[in-house]
Amino acid sequence: MSREATDASVESAGEGTNPPGTGVGGSNAGDANAGRANAGRANAGPPNATPANAEKQAPVVLPVPPGRNPTAAEMAAAHGLTIPDVIAPGLRVLFCGINPGLWSGATGRHFARPGNRFWPALYASGFTPRLFKPTEQDELTELGLGITNVVARTTARADELTKDEYRAGGAILTAKVRRHAPTWLAVLGIGAYRTGFARPKAAVGRQPETIGTTRIWVLPNPSGLNAHWTPQSLAEAFAELRAAAFDRPDPSAAPGAHRA
Repeated sequence: MSREATDASVESAGEGTNPPGTGVGGSNAGDANAGRANAGRANAGPPNATPANAEKQAPVVLPVPPGRNPTAAEMAAAHGLTIPDVIAPGLRVLFCGINPGLWSGATGRHFARPGNRFWPALYASGFTPRLFKPTEQDELTELGLGITNVVARTTARADELTKDEYRAGGAILTAKVRRHAPTWLAVLGIGAYRTGFARPKAAVGRQPETIGTTRIWVLPNPSGLNAHWTPQSLAEAFAELRAAAFDRPDPSAAPGAHRA
């Protein structure tokens, strides 16, 4: 199987998955059955009664502050939320993920789940002078870098997203790129690019299309689930973009480029 095919298929797994019956989408059937069984008992209280000694659940407050990991309840509460872009006008490279996972949604930080290789790949490829933490994401703009997503809403898995969401996200991303005019848009996931931009035959690397004056590069999905791309090969793929963005002459567009 090609790297492109593997990369496209792993995107359905997203940033991480929850065990069956837990987290977002977990079944409450057991609780319902227990309620029906207890209803026939003579001493049973009202169906929604709360035991006097039950501990009150603390309200979930997001984003989770730096210094600790989100709880299962906090990640469940993050489902459907959005997180701010790291963006500024005229960046050298705007990196674009698929959509935030629950860990990112709960913390408000991009590529926040431990095991995601985005931040190590940035460092190994020379984009950053040291290994940045997700909590330092806002410092990227000083280096001419930014982060956004094809689809804004947080989900547990990328396969929760529909093709319509990808296509709508591609249109929103196009408008965003025209407004901020980065030199390069780097989409992190071949499947997301193929669907969001209606380019079913696209491959990893530089694309012939542009958005205005912004050129497009597709990188592998840095999720730890995308094991076909090793840390070394992932860093090499990032390094190719870095060389194009920082080390080579910066023509307004490649010969024969198609503007979107």
